[in-house]
Amino acid sequence: MKTKTLPILLTNQKILLIGGGKVALQKAQVLYENAMDFRVIAEEIMPEMLVLVDDKKEKKFKLKDIQDEPIIIDATGNPKVAQKLLKYKQKHPVLLNVVDTPALCDFYFMALTKNRLLQVAVSSNGASPTAAKYFRDECEKRIPKDIDAYLAKKQEERNKGVIEAENTKKELRAQNVRVYLVGCGIGDPELLTRKAYAVIQYADVVLYDHLISDEIMALVPQETMKIYVGKQKGYHSKSQEKINTLILKHANKNRVVARLKSGDPFVFGRGAEELRDLVDAKVKTEVIPGISSAIAGPLVGGIPITARGYASGFTVVSAHLQGNSVNLDWVELLARANHTVVVLMGLSCVKEIVQEASRLGLENIKPCAIISNASRPNQKVLTTTLKNLVEDAKDMQRPAILVFGEVVNFKQELGGKHADV
Repeated sequence: MKTKTLPILLTNQKILLIGGGKVALQKAQVLYENAMDFRVIAEEIMPEMLVLVDDKKEKKFKLKDIQDEPIIIDATGNPKVAQKLLKYKQKHPVLLNVVDTPALCDFYFMALTKNRLLQVAVSSNGASPTAAKYFRDECEKRIPKDIDAYLAKKQEERNKGVIEAENTKKELRAQNVRVYLVGCGIGDPELLTRKAYAVIQYADVVLYDHLISDEIMALVPQETMKIYVGKQKGYHSKSQEKINTLILKHANKNRVVARLKSGDPFVFGRGAEELRDLVDAKVKTEVIPGISSAIAGPLVGGIPITARGYASGFTVVSAHLQGNSVNLDWVELLARANHTVVVLMGLSCVKEIVQEASRLGLENIKPCAIISNASRPNQKVLTTTLKNLVEDAKDMQRPAILVFGEVVNFKQELGGKHADV
């Protein structure tokens, strides 16, 4: 349905705002933020509103209070005031807005982005201010933070008579090029940050691997380009170097790229390697933190890694080094009292871990837990000891983490007291 409206920008206009309640406050904030000249008349004015306007009178509104304002906003919610203004308008050239009554309005307030050189206004023609604000916020996310400096440069060019539309379009596409290294947490989509969710929604290209859950991938819009770059033990669909090249390839095509990383990008996630390549290529890159399985895995498994009386500190290690070699330098930490060790990517190395622990003379009764598919529908938690670790690990699936320390006994002591643990 087409509407008979014309979006225009009014500058240097005098405005009369009638009303001093919450609705009037909302309008006053918009006027103030956009540096508009306005005055207020109301029987009672909210304290929050007093700091927004210099010219204000606390009195009952009468038509003679109107001066030379060409724009009048009725935010009183009083039908009698609206009727007075409608009659006044029949003989005077004014534009009237009766808040929340579209049928009586000569104009509507649009949902505006920040007051700067580039400003986006979104209107639902009074049907749903909430919808207008939602799409305004979506537009705001796509505006580069340094847009004012760019537009100032374009104004200088225009002043010199230089107008190159196609070149400007190319420059603007480049302004929007951005790569996001997105921490997607441990699999439960409800544990995504709001920022991670927003990026997933508006990225042009998403690169993901086997650790990104189906539930999170279901949030990616159907029209978004999805590229699988999974790396699993014994099988690499793409090497890290090829992944880095692929990210750059799409960034250079002026696309917004989201590289989805399990957990947190900088916790054994090779996010630093990807960031380094992107920075070297001068591509705008933002890293979005995510919940690491090192912390959240034990939590959803009912194991508090620093429970008082059980552990006064914890260490997070990876059982794998570059080139898929096994890392065992940390095993000696298992001898430390009141300490928790969280091992990422260790399920396939349990035999080597147990052998190294034996070589170091560590007690084989050391408590251990395996948490598989943390936070996902098929999550499984198994408590065991060093002695039984190799045998018990056979039935556990990756991705999984290992937790060593007396805190594992905390879960056992809870027993059936907390059914949801």
